[in-house]
Amino acid sequence: MTSLTFQIADHGNLTVNIHHLIIAGWAGRDMAAVEHHIAELEELGVRRPTQIPCFYRVSAHLLNPAERIQVPGKCSSGETEFVLIPSDEGLLVGLGSDHTDRKVESYDVTVSKQMCDKPIGIQVWRYAQVQPHWDQLIMRTWRTREGQRELYQQGPVTGLLAPEQLLGKLNEHGQLPPNTAMFCGTQPVLGELGYGDVFEMELHDPVLKRSLHHRYRVDPLPVAE
Repeated sequence: MTSLTFQIADHGNLTVNIHHLIIAGWAGRDMAAVEHHIAELEELGVRRPTQIPCFYRVSAHLLNPAERIQVPGKCSSGETEFVLIPSDEGLLVGLGSDHTDRKVESYDVTVSKQMCDKPIGIQVWRYAQVQPHWDQLIMRTWRTREGQRELYQQGPVTGLLAPEQLLGKLNEHGQLPPNTAMFCGTQPVLGELGYGDVFEMELHDPVLKRSLHHRYRVDPLPVAE
């Protein structure tokens, strides 16, 4: 079990116990685009998923709200995702990174999901507040590598299945089980996929004029040959 204390906008702090963590993959709305991306990864040796979307179960202990994570070598990279978190205050929306080892991903996606911490911001919104204008939200990522900061991902959440659609594919009840958080898919990368020294994430709400932010540094550990 992992206990995280979140800051809910217009409410205050709330501690949530998370026993299970799900990473949703291949969660795009445009199935032609999803199929194109699958074909691209197949050429790199990544196996085709057995179902679309996929729901990978990983350890909840990987959730990490710190500003630094440690990873083996320089074969990993982050992916900004919105995160759904059930709580006593209703369904919450947060911001996380499905930081993944790309070398391991080439031969076992499930194992690659377990290789790195999953950074998560402590600021969250009530889903009910953004549900009426959900499709207007925008996701962005910046990557800093060798001192160069560049936009790494950007796009509206319309590129991904809406929460209700994704939950409907998760189970017949259309909702997260108690104490279960879920990362809900990511945007395409602008340019080259790969390692970064720092990743900065944003989920922007142009209607309520506010954003969720999280920034984390990556400390690569030496890998013995």
